[in-house]
Amino acid sequence: MATPRVVLLTKANCHLCGEARDAVARVTAALGLEWVEESVDNQPELRERYAEEIPVVLVDGVQRDFWKIDETRLARVLQRAMAQ
Repeated sequence: MATPRVVLLTKANCHLCGEARDAVARVTAALGLEWVEESVDNQPELRERYAEEIPVVLVDGVQRDFWKIDETRLARVLQRAMAQ
């Protein structure tokens, strides 16, 4: 069973980031997975790439969701990644 790498990209003063953090935490906890949060504030390349989409969820380096995180979709993506 594969262990997908889950990354939540956030930035300071982001009103959606708290909700996204809670959603990612719920989904990953239910699946027994770890996740990390990275701020784009000090990463110019990421800040430019995802400027208007923060918060963003990446699974194994692929953008899977942004703004409001769909927990059902994220769970489905992670379950597929784990099955590989």
